[in-house]
Amino acid sequence: MATTSDSSVSFDETDTRSDEMNSTIEQWVDDLVAGVDDAQASEEFQEWLDVQSRFHDYSYRNTLLIKRQCPEATRVAGYRTWQEDFDRHVQEGESAIWIWAPIITKQCPECENSPSYHENSDCDYDQTPPEEWSKGLVGFRPASVFDISQTDGEPLPELDTEATGDADDLVDRLTDAADELGVTVRIVPEAEWTHGEAKGICEQLSLVDLQPRVEVRDRENDADLARTLIHEYAHALLHFDVDDDTERSKREVEAEAVAYVVGRYCELDTSGSAFYLAAWESDDPEVVRERLGRISRTAAELIDVLEESPAS
Repeated sequence: MATTSDSSVSFDETDTRSDEMNSTIEQWVDDLVAGVDDAQASEEFQEWLDVQSRFHDYSYRNTLLIKRQCPEATRVAGYRTWQEDFDRHVQEGESAIWIWAPIITKQCPECENSPSYHENSDCDYDQTPPEEWSKGLVGFRPASVFDISQTDGEPLPELDTEATGDADDLVDRLTDAADELGVTVRIVPEAEWTHGEAKGICEQLSLVDLQPRVEVRDRENDADLARTLIHEYAHALLHFDVDDDTERSKREVEAEAVAYVVGRYCELDTSGSAFYLAAWESDDPEVVRERLGRISRTAAELIDVLEESPAS
């Protein structure tokens, strides 16, 4: 994919400033959608998608169980699945994550029990023998799974979503902007990071203080650190009071599109955002355009804050 860094872009204080900003952001969003299309067609993405397809798509109930037991879980699979499908092994001493696995077996057409339960029930269905019954869901059983962070072995293919470029003092300017944005921010040293593979998080500060808290994992790449800060600020501005798991992918699309736009304004190469969005919305990059208004307003707010805090 082509890089997306630009020669310096600024929006001068004129009567047409808002229109110019909106027009530029809309063009950049169009570029991002095109970049997502290219990312989807790439060999790198297809290899990553093939591996992802081997992970089970868990029900909403099991997803909640996984989150409750291991909040930072990203990819989970059974003990043997890790060994046989991914050539990885669960580390000694790791605690299993327990979910409910469906029991699929031959099922009585009338009482819907398995043959063994049917024999001990009051059901007198006998029109066809059990060996001719169709299979169906007869119940659930506890099953153990493990997160990738609990395993060692062959690495899984990763998508290069990092931003690159000269961030200069952008990280400092973004952290200085936290008060104006109504956000508490902290850059956490790698050794103290407790949120798994996530690069950043946005959550409620405390039960008493409802202000959003943004934490990002420190790293050597300041350009990508800045992009993550922008992404989490977008969550704080757009999604802090939203609690709807069905909208999660849409929220990620909005936050990353904002990071792409603001990063591009700051002359970073944020083309890796296309892979990030392809991973969340691989079948529908048009969702970025559908949410253009929210993306544009939030990006403009962050750009305004950065313009009030010029580079030193």
